[in-house]
Amino acid sequence: MTRVHGPSSAQKLSSLDRRSFLRFSAFAGVALGGTGVLAACGKSSSSAGNNGTTADGSKYGTVAVQLSWLKNIEFAGEYFADSKGYYRDAGFGHVDLISGGAASTSVEAGLDTGKIWLGTSAPQTTAPAVLDGLKAKIVGTTYQKNPFCIVSSAAKPITSPAEMKGRKIGVQDTNQLIFGALLAANGMTSSDVKIVPAQFDPTPLANGEVDGWVSYVTNEPITLAAKGFPTAHFLFADFGLPLTAETLTVRQQTIDSERDKLKAFLTAEIKGWKDAVADSPQSAHLAVDVYGKDQRLDLAEQTDEAKAQNDLVVSDDTKANGLFSMTDQLIARNIEALAKAKIDIKAEQLFDLSILRELYSEHPELK
Repeated sequence: MTRVHGPSSAQKLSSLDRRSFLRFSAFAGVALGGTGVLAACGKSSSSAGNNGTTADGSKYGTVAVQLSWLKNIEFAGEYFADSKGYYRDAGFGHVDLISGGAASTSVEAGLDTGKIWLGTSAPQTTAPAVLDGLKAKIVGTTYQKNPFCIVSSAAKPITSPAEMKGRKIGVQDTNQLIFGALLAANGMTSSDVKIVPAQFDPTPLANGEVDGWVSYVTNEPITLAAKGFPTAHFLFADFGLPLTAETLTVRQQTIDSERDKLKAFLTAEIKGWKDAVADSPQSAHLAVDVYGKDQRLDLAEQTDEAKAQNDLVVSDDTKANGLFSMTDQLIARNIEALAKAKIDIKAEQLFDLSILRELYSEHPELK
């Protein structure tokens, strides 16, 4: 799905994640290294012994969770869940948070081989893999809106797709298809704009070489403003592409045979993300000084990004139904948006929110 986002302008490309839409290019049609059949057994979790506990004495043992990008503010909820012991309290001996990024294996490939138990991804990334034979489902979504936007100079703002007509727009190679989907969703074609091939460093926008730039709302607008370049932007999600992002994706066999374990994990996730939404400064501290320490992140920028991120995590629907939830209407809008990108898939093939809904029904205090 930034920047495209990430700890630095230069670190932005992942072959199968958001920045492959991005990050998180799925719209190009992602091919898995070995599709169709999941690994018979992976090393993503420990199996329980006869006494119902694992070798480390916990109920569920260790699980591997792959993040969709490098360890920055984007995963603040996971940092809280780990550091405050919510995973442990839910019955896990350890949750191994694995960085994504340009050099990593995709979440979908990791699920296919059984090397990870759960991953954060995006509909436009998971859907092609499912159509290609991966038996997996999205069981919740962290971001109710995807963060993709067109950022422009505040002095010459572009506030809608129509305002891009005749103007130069910097588009990264991995984002060409999502940009094309944005144009199609708004009755436009590539001939309506001047597409300028770009990398992920938005310097050409600051230098006036282009008028607009494909970016994440939680990244480039903030980093550019911090460098003294005021910006304007509009979200793809507000103009015909209401895809969610940072989706929680698991294998179908996890849904079928590890339902209680998945509920336990989601319980810890909900608690962690509640804390993250409530405390942006602490979220930034965990990203900068603990989990993403090797990324040399900027504390002020990460704090601002955490605040911006909250607007994607929390919506009227999550206030009513709980974090990570998706209404049937939101699911339908995602399916329609995928179709605009020529990814034709049915809702029941891609989404299963039944586990999360059961959890909130059983524990309404989590809402």
